Amino acid sequence: MQGSANLTIMINAARKAGRSLVKDFREVENLQVSSKAAGDFVSRADIASEKIIREMLMDARPNYGWCGEESDPVEGKDPTRRWIVDPLDGTTNFLHGLPHWAVSIALEFKGEIVAAVVFDPAKDELYVAEKGTGCFMNDRRLRVSNRNSLTDCLFATGIPFATKRTLPAMMRDLAQLMPASSGMRRWGAASLDLAYVAAGRFDGFWEREVKPWDIAAGLLLVREAGGFIAPIREGENILERGEVIAANAEIFEQLARIIRTRPE
Repeated sequence: MQGSANLTIMINAARKAGRSLVKDFREVENLQVSSKAAGDFVSRADIASEKIIREMLMDARPNYGWCGEESDPVEGKDPTRRWIVDPLDGTTNFLHGLPHWAVSIALEFKGEIVAAVVFDPAKDELYVAEKGTGCFMNDRRLRVSNRNSLTDCLFATGIPFATKRTLPAMMRDLAQLMPASSGMRRWGAASLDLAYVAAGRFDGFWEREVKPWDIAAGLLLVREAGGFIAPIREGENILERGEVIAANAEIFEQLARIIRTRPE
């Protein structure tokens, strides 16, 4: 696709960071003998990736704000625009040598995501979208699936750790959806879960307690692929609240009803 100058900058930054991460990923197996050493290594890889992205984006657009996982936020001279970046989404997968992780970059304008890039270096899949121009993966236009029966649908989610307060709600969700659907996947990278909804690989996705940099780019991918996005609690701001439901248009209301159901 022919994108804007901002999208080109985002793509170049994602690809450069991805190349750095791929080199580091090849070293992970050698560090598995020590979980602490491996964890420290991945942390350095994460920080190095963010440094690459931040330098490229902020050099190109020095007036924009910044929100990234590994560094303090920056209020830009232009208060209407900011980058929202996850330099390595799927850190645990990366740590364990699983080739399912991504670089996620979003551009926000006046509180709305207007450009998005999610890059999966291990599979060389680049997902991009700009508001009003559609969603693409490696120059192929994407559309969400058109499945309209829960029994045919494959869903993705992020299951919280046992210490998180939303674990009981997630267990209720799974208890209702698993018997009614084709299956559940917990692949550990929200940006790719949303990209897969946009590509029609998953029919829907939901998650609680998620950070803005994990989902900002993916939200636009789904919208531009024809999908529906909404907060779990109606009326809330998705990025501020950290809760989201995403699905194709056919199944969205059914999924949302189940996820929004509260215990008696």
